[in-house]
Amino acid sequence: MSTQNSSLSGLAQFDRTTSIWGPITLGLGFLISLGAALFAAFGTGLGITGQEVWSAFGIVFATFGIIAIVEPISYYPILGRSAMYQAFMIGNIANKLLPAAIIAQTDLGEKPGTRRAELIAGAAIIGAAMVHIVTLIIFVGLLGTWLLALLPESMITVARLYILAAVFGAVTIQTVVSMKNLRTTLIAAVVAAAVVFGLVKVAPALTNFTTAISVVLVIVIAWFARERSDQTATPQAPPAVGH
Repeated sequence: MSTQNSSLSGLAQFDRTTSIWGPITLGLGFLISLGAALFAAFGTGLGITGQEVWSAFGIVFATFGIIAIVEPISYYPILGRSAMYQAFMIGNIANKLLPAAIIAQTDLGEKPGTRRAELIAGAAIIGAAMVHIVTLIIFVGLLGTWLLALLPESMITVARLYILAAVFGAVTIQTVVSMKNLRTTLIAAVVAAAVVFGLVKVAPALTNFTTAISVVLVIVIAWFARERSDQTATPQAPPAVGH
């Protein structure tokens, strides 16, 4: 009992620390990145006006604003709160951090949505970030130009065409295997196909919003199509005990 209480106390302290330093860290990262952008715009003599900055902001917000809302909702069930702070600070969530978290949870036999899965996701994100930094230093910083010169042009062209699809395909399969929910998987596949091959053909202006539309539709349809336990059944009375 004392071990369990100690574990609960440790998780409570972990949650308090996360709720304090998570927003602070993200806020500082936002200010630093915004400060660098503002300096590049107004401190380098490029002649960029405030109206141009707001116009650019409006264009970007109109394109990615809905994704900025949908992505956190989509990632949270798998990553949990603490890992979400890590992921959005580091970036490359869909093609690097999310696959690392899903693979780690699957290998350790933990289903997303639990506290243990959240801690596993955080550890996996740290590992993915470390591997990324090391490989960037070695294969990009030190060997980048030389390594590309050794590769045939046909291989580079194929990589540009298919590498992103291969990454997302692997993530999709890993997610399906780890979740083990056939109903939701079929709903997601049908909705995605209908949006990409149907809705976009009818309304090409919605091309940039296909991910957001698909995610929202899958969530809504999966919610109404979920299994419902019969909670209205009247519980049976316990058998009478003879005196």
